[in-house]
Amino acid sequence: MPRTSEPGRSVGSRLLQVLFTFTPEDSALTLADLTRRTGLPHATVRRLVHKLLNAGALDRTPGGRFTVGLWQLGTLAPLSVPLRTVALPFLEDLHAALHQHVQLAVLEGHEAVVIERFSARDAVDLASHVGGRLPLHSSAVGKVLLAHAGRTLIEAYLAAGPARFTARTVTDPANLRAELSACRRSGTATVRGEMTGGADSVGARITDGHGRVVAALSVVVRTGSLDLATVVAPVLAGAFGISRRLGWRPGRGAA
Repeated sequence: MPRTSEPGRSVGSRLLQVLFTFTPEDSALTLADLTRRTGLPHATVRRLVHKLLNAGALDRTPGGRFTVGLWQLGTLAPLSVPLRTVALPFLEDLHAALHQHVQLAVLEGHEAVVIERFSARDAVDLASHVGGRLPLHSSAVGKVLLAHAGRTLIEAYLAAGPARFTARTVTDPANLRAELSACRRSGTATVRGEMTGGADSVGARITDGHGRVVAALSVVVRTGSLDLATVVAPVLAGAFGISRRLGWRPGRGAA
């Protein structure tokens, strides 16, 4: 490999070159490995490795190999994995445990958009589907998203006059404000037959590393088939799990 130790290159760029030599497949390298792969002189690599060891950016194994030691930065870096990819295992677990509809939704305008759903064959019929839209005031995911959407959007939504879908749909602004306030405190929302007769749901917020509510997770059940109080805990656990994978930690905002 050609030498790359040009006089004009900074020490910083050479330090990064050494660090970027490590890959998930080759996470432990010897000094000879680093010299060969970077194309830098052996003495230069030895000096750079010494600096990186002192800074904690590299660790030395008992066998004399070097590994990346920047685990602190790794825990602080935001995840670039899409929300749906992160959430899928948790949706699958909820579906396997409860045998009910499980769905993931995000806020778009004044509606909740379902971006993933696992359906149960014998569960209650639903009006929603992947890519479909749900009202914010009459679905569990919608109420969660509306509760954390900010005062301006909430007031605009209430001023527009929420539609009534069933006899149980909550449309009174004062009652909705009280429900949204309770949702912000608990992180959950429970809906009983407000969107579709015979269908109840429990939703929970999903929060990213900045404390922003970015999505909502819910389980939808046939009315009377399950005690909704027993559904809250697994839905919350799933939402917490997704939030942690997105970088959230206790004390960092909404979740």
